[in-house]
Amino acid sequence: MKTPLMTEYLQGIILHLEKIHKEEQHAIKEAAKLVAEQVKQDKLIYAYGPGGHSNLGSQELFFRAGGLMHISAMLDEGTLLSGGALRSMAIERKPGYGNIVIEDYGLVKDDLLIIINAYGINAATIDAALEAKQRGIKTIGVTSVEHASSTPANHPARHPSGQNLFELVDVVLDSKVGVGDAILQISGLEQKIAAVSTFANAYLLNAMTAEAIEMLVAEGIQPPIWMSGNASGGDEWNAQFIDRFKGKIKKL
Repeated sequence: MKTPLMTEYLQGIILHLEKIHKEEQHAIKEAAKLVAEQVKQDKLIYAYGPGGHSNLGSQELFFRAGGLMHISAMLDEGTLLSGGALRSMAIERKPGYGNIVIEDYGLVKDDLLIIINAYGINAATIDAALEAKQRGIKTIGVTSVEHASSTPANHPARHPSGQNLFELVDVVLDSKVGVGDAILQISGLEQKIAAVSTFANAYLLNAMTAEAIEMLVAEGIQPPIWMSGNASGGDEWNAQFIDRFKGKIKKL
């Protein structure tokens, strides 16, 4: 009896996450240290996902039940799919756009920027990383080393410099997404289906955040954590902290 495709997909996701868990533990903890240090200083942590579905990574961290309130998601309208998918792709390939977003959010020296992009090659991504480096901003990259390394230098999605995100950041969280992202093959269909990058990004980002929170608690620090507004007492819990972050976090 043939294994149901949904089961193949589940098994593929589990194997992928187990590989990340096994191989990226040191990097996750290094990234967590950077996050914890910003919270200790009561500074925001910026999350930017310059690309259609990469934006989901920044949203995964932001205003999230069980997540840090110090996260500021850089939800720039240019690359959000809600503004148009083809438009989003064109903008993420436009040199200079990432610089504008960094400027718009006012990042300065010693800030921390998490750049989330599975492929790690597009112009908006690379420009954001280069601008961060120039400004003395610390960076964490959530990206696939394999995907970037396997993409030809002349691919139209690439930044003009041909650089990769994993080469430019201080800490790399390797999502290990294969070329093309999708992992399932159906007999009689040329293109693979069912992507894994969203699962990989979410695991890496939430694991990093959990480790950072544990580090803070171990030092006697109780960081403000979002509670779901849909849970009893959630609105009351969150209200304790809203004034502390409103006006500082651009999209709050």
